[in-house]
Amino acid sequence: MANETNIFAALIAHCKEYGYIFQSSEIYDGLAAVYDYGQNGAQLKKNIRDYWWKSMTQLNENIVGIDAAIFMHPTTWKASGHVDNFSDPMIDNKDSKKRYRVDHLIEGFADELKAAGQTEKADAVLAEMDALLAKDDFAGLKKLIDDNKMTCAISKTCNWTDVRQFNLMFKTEFGAVASDNPDDNIVYLRPETAQGIFVNFLNVQKTGRMKIPFGIAQTGKAFRNEIVARQFIFRMREFEQMEMQYFIRPGSQMEWYNYWKEERKKWHESLGIPAEKLRFHDHIKLAHYADAALDIEFEFPFGWKELEGIHSRTDHDLGSHQKYSKKKMQYFDNDIDPATGKPYGNYVPYVVETSVGLDRLFLTILSLAYAEEKWTKEDGTEDSRVVLRIPAKIAPIKLAVLPLVKKDGLPEIAREIMNECKNSFMCFYEEKDAIGKRYRRMDAIGTPFCVTIDHQTKEDNTVTIRYRDTMVQERIAIKDLKGLIQEKIN
Repeated sequence: MANETNIFAALIAHCKEYGYIFQSSEIYDGLAAVYDYGQNGAQLKKNIRDYWWKSMTQLNENIVGIDAAIFMHPTTWKASGHVDNFSDPMIDNKDSKKRYRVDHLIEGFADELKAAGQTEKADAVLAEMDALLAKDDFAGLKKLIDDNKMTCAISKTCNWTDVRQFNLMFKTEFGAVASDNPDDNIVYLRPETAQGIFVNFLNVQKTGRMKIPFGIAQTGKAFRNEIVARQFIFRMREFEQMEMQYFIRPGSQMEWYNYWKEERKKWHESLGIPAEKLRFHDHIKLAHYADAALDIEFEFPFGWKELEGIHSRTDHDLGSHQKYSKKKMQYFDNDIDPATGKPYGNYVPYVVETSVGLDRLFLTILSLAYAEEKWTKEDGTEDSRVVLRIPAKIAPIKLAVLPLVKKDGLPEIAREIMNECKNSFMCFYEEKDAIGKRYRRMDAIGTPFCVTIDHQTKEDNTVTIRYRDTMVQERIAIKDLKGLIQEKIN
């Protein structure tokens, strides 16, 4: 575990050094749990997002995409339950003034027990926590913390406040008109993208002439006032979601729930995530809107954590918006019900949701890709490199074009190759430093292919292509280069 922690720290440093992720507002000492994506990070993020979007909207004939606004009418969040229910149980240490999410505090204590070989006790503590959370028994949670003498990481004391709920939505004011009632101008930064889909259900269904079952997909920013934001970009206050709401006939929800949980796991595996690094984790305490829910978890360097959620949301969302808006959120189903021999008729559709955090998926890809390698060369000397083995289809840069020297007409040939390829995939041109140093930089950035233009190129129109993962080099004709790269990234 200590080695994995060290590797994770090295990955965080690597992300900054090679243009993947920067601390937001770093010149002003940063803003906690807010990050900026650099030139390579922004491209990788876009490639992951595009891969998801294509798999949802292009490869599924009955799923379409929308882009709803971040700002929504405040009643939206009343109808969805976020105003009353979107909160986490928190506890403060009176000495350090540090605030903890209760489940994170107890899970951290359980991890310490497991590290000390007290696995049975750790499991018992976690089981008791789950039972207390299911009942919203805050007094019981406080007693569990006190009885086990759980300490604050800062003060090392057990001097705790009572457990209480803390709403996670950011508030802001909308418009410039003053009001006697400040609440008149209050709007929220959306804590999820799903509600933008639900309020547009009828718009999409009618204009797209969609027939149930059908899905609506969306990617976009969401905002949560996380008290315990941690583990780099795993939990942030500003993050991006990729969600799909699948509208179905009431009574068919478990069929589609099971379908989508398997489909989504296969999709993650298609990104190169090993099956043994993924698992299903059923929710013990269901959200107020769900009749079934699970997480697809990934084994991060800091343990098994949620990557994607699959939820059977019943008709809660459309039903609530129907109630609060006074607008019918119904679908007329012409299909024949075999039980009655008549059309199913009007009903409020049920929903199965798939919701994955783009930032968490980004971190997943980098966690798997990062490697520090050392080996002994044929002459007995040691060599090493740091490499990001990002799958070629989503790598920020697909091909590095490298003239061996900056003279003798080699840069001109390299530019011709660059111009031929850059319309089809992302390329990078570099002529500075020795070729070995350039290879190492491309390894560290995660570029899967490098092509070197040398003096032999002028004689026979061939170049050397180098493969990142194996470091194998081979000679190929310039005319075959573009097709070879396209074949490998597709």
